[in-house]
Amino acid sequence: MSQQEVGLLIYTTEIILFVANVTPSCYSLLTLVFTLLTYFHTLENASILSLVANTPKLAATFALFPTPNLEAKVNQQWSQELGAAGRLTIRSVLGCCGYFSPFVEATVSATCYSRSILPGCKQQFLEFQEKALTRWYIVSFGLVPVHIAIMAASLLSCNHVTYRFGKGMMPKAYRLSREAMAVIMEQYASQLADQYGADAAAHMIANNSGNTGPRAQTHTRGTGSGLSGMGSGSGSGGGG
Repeated sequence: MSQQEVGLLIYTTEIILFVANVTPSCYSLLTLVFTLLTYFHTLENASILSLVANTPKLAATFALFPTPNLEAKVNQQWSQELGAAGRLTIRSVLGCCGYFSPFVEATVSATCYSRSILPGCKQQFLEFQEKALTRWYIVSFGLVPVHIAIMAASLLSCNHVTYRFGKGMMPKAYRLSREAMAVIMEQYASQLADQYGADAAAHMIANNSGNTGPRAQTHTRGTGSGLSGMGSGSGSGGGG
């Protein structure tokens, strides 16, 4: 594989990983926005959604998606769980009165009374929940292929993490050459010699040579020899 093909493969992998990371972030953000708009009753029929979400048994129905028993659960919710405030909320949003008719389990208000011409709330309330549940499971199952694609992209792109991962990543302009290392080692050796003496400095550099590569070891030996010469010279001068 040529260097150009390798570069193209790396670029493609980076794009795939970027899309795989951005996609769930985007629809998570959209979900957060939808949740906040529903919570603050900004969306249409948001008050009914909030009411349903706060009803434990029907919230479980939302989690399990539409079932043939949905009508029975709606009947139980209206008669036992909503209460007067919940019925008034549904009636004001859907424009209905009572359950089957204004004569059955109706909460009396200015527009809902026994002779009201408004229809019962059961049919509209049931259709609303069926529509909401249908949209819910379409979005939920529609995200399944997206998640599978993200997992596949992650698995196919994970082989770039090898024993060389993170190595040689320093820009070329900042990499040290052999000449620069030689200057640094000479300055380091001079500082050690000034502070501890030439013999001690040569001993320290010799001990540290085991933790460096072959190039540094070669240079260390040369520096150590220079320090030894400095020590010999200083000793001879002292003897004279």
